[in-house]
Amino acid sequence: LAGRKLEAEGDWQGASREYEAAMKRDPKDWRAPMLRGQVLFRHADNARALEDFDRVVRLAPAQEPYLWQRGIAQYYAKQFEACVAQFELHRTVNPDDVENAVWHFLCLAKLSGVEKARETMLPVGPDARAPMPAIYRLYEGELEVDDVLRAAGSSASARFYAELYVGLYLEASGNALAAAEHLERAAEAAVGGYMRDVARVHLRIQNENRREGGR
Repeated sequence: LAGRKLEAEGDWQGASREYEAAMKRDPKDWRAPMLRGQVLFRHADNARALEDFDRVVRLAPAQEPYLWQRGIAQYYAKQFEACVAQFELHRTVNPDDVENAVWHFLCLAKLSGVEKARETMLPVGPDARAPMPAIYRLYEGELEVDDVLRAAGSSASARFYAELYVGLYLEASGNALAAAEHLERAAEAAVGGYMRDVARVHLRIQNENRREGGR
């Protein structure tokens, strides 16, 4: 509770310390590493976040199907086979979710390319959130980027998801320059919660990779 209070106040480092203290007090409780993992990821410490998510699985195996956050952390850790498996497992408890199918696509595209990922996209149910149906059809190859942006309309939340998933799609398709514009808009959005921080972490990792590549 103390960690959550500090997190709500914007003190993520203090929140992380409180979650760590809770982990020490009760090493068998999976909730504290789950909360700390999310805080660490949102502030670009992906390696330690993934350690916490893996710890959750060890402590509470029944939680594994629900850990879509772990799948995203695996993606940024370049554990692409593991993240494919995580999103396939998540579908067993969340079969309608377009975002799950999209992240499965992104993980598989890193392993086998976009066409293979498209051939084996996970089926989804009626995800009515705008513009999720259009996003799914974009990844299937049935719509274009502009179609998704139009489907988002004027809703701030829908525009955020359109920018995020259009950006990720363009990057997976090899158009990094166009992707960056959409991802930057997603990262600057006033909505989006955890997924907005995914956009921010994505851009930060990209920038770090560019700097390392230029050395």
